[in-house]
Amino acid sequence: MNIRYNCFPGGRHKALTLSYDDGRIHDRRLIDILNTYGLKGSFHLNSGLFGRQDYIRADEVKTLYSGHEVSVHTVTHPFLNQIPKERLVMEIMEDRHTLEGLAGYPVRGMSYPFGSFNQEVVHTLPALGIQYARTTISTGGFGLPEAPLEWKPTCHHKDMLTLGETFINSPKVSWNHALALFYIWGHSYEFENDQNWADMEALGRMMAGHDEIWLATNIEIIDYLDAVKSLQFSVDGSLVRNPSSISVWIEADGTVVELKPGVTQSLI
Repeated sequence: MNIRYNCFPGGRHKALTLSYDDGRIHDRRLIDILNTYGLKGSFHLNSGLFGRQDYIRADEVKTLYSGHEVSVHTVTHPFLNQIPKERLVMEIMEDRHTLEGLAGYPVRGMSYPFGSFNQEVVHTLPALGIQYARTTISTGGFGLPEAPLEWKPTCHHKDMLTLGETFINSPKVSWNHALALFYIWGHSYEFENDQNWADMEALGRMMAGHDEIWLATNIEIIDYLDAVKSLQFSVDGSLVRNPSSISVWIEADGTVVELKPGVTQSLI
């Protein structure tokens, strides 16, 4: 077994994820569009702002974001690089606690309010149960997160249609068999302010029906990549064990292989 490539679920080589901040009432319309086309998003919410003008209510969270991911955006949306560490801990942990009570599952991701962070913030996050944190620094590319606690998205949604065409039309061989991740971020109220909801509808039509694209939330991407990293291979590459709790797919000598959780498999 000489040539091996990692794949996304089902042997795919492309994935799409979306990320939206603040929990504004316009999430309702955005989620309706995402659900229509089968797209998935992660929604980073400020629990201290629930029920205020133009913000969703706490009692909406479980139903509204069903099938998507609820994620931390802090309680009150401060500049994290400008507050004491004690308040940083409070802002994240209280937001996590409230969101977990509403959503009904452990909340493990976040996005930085105002895109503000520093290395002290980054180094604190693992102790607070945070496994990824999205920045507002767009790359314009389709790479995987090299540093999940400083996750740089592909683009803001204002650029998603142009880059979406590139993403759809790029053949796998052009990436040298690398995985390609298209990560879009923004705020739902921007669609309302700019009156460009049609752009999100257009993205849905563009991405729907492409079996080669995995549609996932931010945390699903992180969990899958962690499972890929955990694979254990024999010295000659003929045996592999998947110690994780989810299936992982690889391409070995041109054949896509599903590696089931907790199982050791032969690749020859």
